[in-house]
Amino acid sequence: MRSFPFALLLALLASFPAPGASRPNIILFVTDDQSPIAGCYGSTDIQTPHLDALAAEGTRFTHAFATTASCSASRSVILSGLHNHRNGQYGHTHAFHKFASFPGVAAVSLPLQMKQAGYRTAQIGKYHVAPVAVFDFEQRLPGNGRNARMMADNCRDLFAEKSDQPFFLYFCTSDPHRGGGVDRTSTLKFKPDLFGNRPKRGAHQGISEIFYDPGKVKVPGFLPDTPECRAEIAQYHQSCSRIDQGLGHLVTLLKESGQWDNTVLIYTADHGMAFPGGKTTVYEAGLRVPFVVRHPHAGKSGVVNNAMISHVDITPSILDLAGAYDKNRRAPGQLVEVPRVPPGENAGKPVKAYHGRSWVPILEEINPEGWDEIGASHTFHEIQMYYPMRVVRDRRYKLIWNIAWRQPYPFASDLWAASTWQAQYAAGPKARYGNRTVDSYINRPRFELYDISSDPSETRNLAADPEFAKVLIAYQDKLKAMQKRTEDPWIMKWRYE
Repeated sequence: MRSFPFALLLALLASFPAPGASRPNIILFVTDDQSPIAGCYGSTDIQTPHLDALAAEGTRFTHAFATTASCSASRSVILSGLHNHRNGQYGHTHAFHKFASFPGVAAVSLPLQMKQAGYRTAQIGKYHVAPVAVFDFEQRLPGNGRNARMMADNCRDLFAEKSDQPFFLYFCTSDPHRGGGVDRTSTLKFKPDLFGNRPKRGAHQGISEIFYDPGKVKVPGFLPDTPECRAEIAQYHQSCSRIDQGLGHLVTLLKESGQWDNTVLIYTADHGMAFPGGKTTVYEAGLRVPFVVRHPHAGKSGVVNNAMISHVDITPSILDLAGAYDKNRRAPGQLVEVPRVPPGENAGKPVKAYHGRSWVPILEEINPEGWDEIGASHTFHEIQMYYPMRVVRDRRYKLIWNIAWRQPYPFASDLWAASTWQAQYAAGPKARYGNRTVDSYINRPRFELYDISSDPSETRNLAADPEFAKVLIAYQDKLKAMQKRTEDPWIMKWRYE
């Protein structure tokens, strides 16, 4: 552990409330591959009554973004407050992919900081980050990530535990991720993925499954309006509604245990829906996520907040709720011991500051000032999928830098197999895929510049338009500044390639 001047040590210790202080319990509820498609977000073709109720009681953010539409990488951002290009979790951690955050990230890790702040920490469901020494929780609760209701049941003991310490629960579903095979009862040539649903219209234990008619679902503009896509959206909606029942049960258990009136519940997703054009991309459908915060001591309810927030803001905000956040945005992690690493292994550079900031002070505002820009950073999904992209986006324009633009866009294995994609791919390179063609989706230009205020579907690339040459340069400068501030190693690519 590093040594520090005594005065600095006292100042840091003073920033953390005593374990017995009156602070709320905090639950961070993270779903897997869910876009902001819900009743509270204006969707009329899906049933999400419990999320809608949560939004009516709390704050719904309309412009919430993941920083990368890839599971492990995104979760590392959520749990560190650092872009994945800085924390080292460049892509998936499981199987042969083996990406992991730098040991030095332990200094600012959310679960370690919360433990240090006097919270009991617990995790249930999908974990998908590494190493454990960096993202360690005191309790690992069992639970089937495909059944959020059963997961909630397994949290009963945590809620009932008598303790002077509040709890921090990281609650992560596996729904609505693709998986579980395909619907063999479908008459389509390319059969829809089940998205974790039971085959032959079966039901998960304790769940009243909601089945959706493919002919009645709404197809987002980035997707093709085809029978294959509609069938997959129907399965996706069913999976999302199952999550919603789990959320409702979780709230019921909190109320029964007497914890509801002192529990902050944050609901979001790691990134957007698992369809080509969404997940693994930095297009809006990949980065936009639901984000609802219910604070029991807030003075207002039903707030619709238009601030642009992103996943780098989660760790600072939760620490703020816990009374353990440095208001100057300096990382408070000097008091967390960094795991020792073998000689020659890169522990990562010391972290100077979180990349995000706390949104707690603006929870009750509608149009807070100074929340008008976000950045995004994607490098890998699976290890075979090297395709680094960097993004800066504000209220007017969005710039995407496809760093490896000369190579075809790589597909995640499950997205390549998706019937939504395969049906259009089989139709040829000129076939329409939402607002693009199959060919233009695979082969991308170096820069994509969109007037996001008038072209939210990202259909007209302005990067090669002479009329927008100055805008392009200005946003390239903004992007470079973001990369410099967040210590992005890929910033060197401006000097070559």
